[in-house]
Amino acid sequence: MRLTPGPARDIDLDTVDLFDLDLYTSGDPHTVWDVMRAKAPLHHQVLPDGREFWSVTRYEDVCRVLGDHREFTSERGTVVTHLGVDDVAAGKLLTSTDPPRHTQVRRAIGTNLTARAVRSWEDRIRRAIVGFLEPLLDGETFDLAEQALLLPAMVTGPLLGIPERDWAELVQLTAMVTAPSDPHFQHGSEAATLAISHHELITYVTDWVRRRRATGDNDGSLLDHLLTARAGDAPLTDEEIALDGYSILLGANVTTPHTVSGTVQALIERPEQFARAQADPSLVPNLVEEGLRWTSAACNFMRYAVNDTDIGGGTIPARGAVVAWIGSANRDEFQFPDPHVFDIARTGAKRQVAFGFGAHFCIGAPLARLTLRIFFEELLQRFTAIELAGEVEHLRSYFIAGMTHLPIVAQKRRTP
Repeated sequence: MRLTPGPARDIDLDTVDLFDLDLYTSGDPHTVWDVMRAKAPLHHQVLPDGREFWSVTRYEDVCRVLGDHREFTSERGTVVTHLGVDDVAAGKLLTSTDPPRHTQVRRAIGTNLTARAVRSWEDRIRRAIVGFLEPLLDGETFDLAEQALLLPAMVTGPLLGIPERDWAELVQLTAMVTAPSDPHFQHGSEAATLAISHHELITYVTDWVRRRRATGDNDGSLLDHLLTARAGDAPLTDEEIALDGYSILLGANVTTPHTVSGTVQALIERPEQFARAQADPSLVPNLVEEGLRWTSAACNFMRYAVNDTDIGGGTIPARGAVVAWIGSANRDEFQFPDPHVFDIARTGAKRQVAFGFGAHFCIGAPLARLTLRIFFEELLQRFTAIELAGEVEHLRSYFIAGMTHLPIVAQKRRTP
C-alpha cells in the first residue's frame, strides 16, 4: 500500500470499491479515506455478489467499533475475507470471541506477554536482530521486505516453542492467510490458498499439542501455556488450543515485517529524519510509535452490529458487517495534525491504534514494541545511510498494508 498519498483529488464515493485489490497494490487508498472521513464517515458498499458492509474511517468511530463488544461483536468473524460467511471458529478462536470468554483465555497467555515479562527477553531478541542485519554490512543489495518476513520467527520462534526448521514454512503459511491473492503466496485460487493455509496451520498446532500431551514436555513456551489455560471452569479443548495457537502464530508473524519495511522506507525517503534519529537515540521509542501509525500494517478489522446502531452520522442495521479502517484512523487530522507527514518527534504518536483498541488490543504489543525498538537501535547504530536499490512492490491484500519487495543498500558506519 502506498503510504505517502498523492495530492488530494475529487473522488466519487458512490463508485469507490474498497474490495478492489488494485487500490492497495498500485492505488492510493489514503486519498480515498481522506474523502470518506470528510464526507462519508459511515460509508455503505454493496459488492457485485450482493454482500454488503459499512465502513467507519474516523478515529473515534474506529475506536468505538473495536472497543465495544456489546454494540459490535467479534463472534461472526473479524477479517474481511469472512464477509458473508460466519467464521466457523467463532466463540473458540481468541480473535473471534467476545468477553467474558475472550478475557479468560487471553489472561492465561497475557501474563507472559506484559512489558515487564518480555523485558527479560531483550538480550536474545537483540542477538537475533544483530544476526538479521549482518548481511547488510556487506554493502550489497538486500531485499528488506522479503527478508523481514522471517524476522518475527527469528525473534518469537524460541519463545513460542517452535523449532527453527519450521520457521520458514510457518511464515509462508501465515502470509498465505493474510494475502491469499498475492502472487508471491497464492496457490491456485484465493479460496484454495486460504483453505490450504488454514488447514496446514491448524494441523501443525494440533500435531504440536498431541506431541506435548504424549511426552509431557513443557519448556514454559507461550504455546505450552495454552495447555493449562482455562475458560471459566473448564480447560481448553485440544481444538480450542489448536485454534488459539493458530491465532498466536498469525499475530506473531504477520504485521511486524511490514512495520519494519514501511518505516525504513519512510526514513529512506526522509533522510533528515534518519539523521535526527541517529543523532538522538532517545527518539527511537517515538520513532517506533510513528512507524506503527504510519504503516498501520493491519489496516482494518471487521465486526458485526448487534442491534441497529447509530454511528458516523448514519445507522448500521442489526447484523450488518462494519469494517473499521485502522489505516484511516491513524491519519485522522483531528487526532494527528498533518497526518501525512512522517515525524519521528510527533507529539501524541502513541495514540495510534495500529494494535487495535479495546478487549482485542494486540496481546503481543509489548513484544512487538520491544522488537521494533531494538531493530531501529541496531540499524541506526550500524549504518550512516540507507538507499533504495530497486523497485518497491506492494502486497496484494486489503487486510495487510505491506510490501513484498524493498531492495535497499546500507552504508556501514565506520568505526573510529
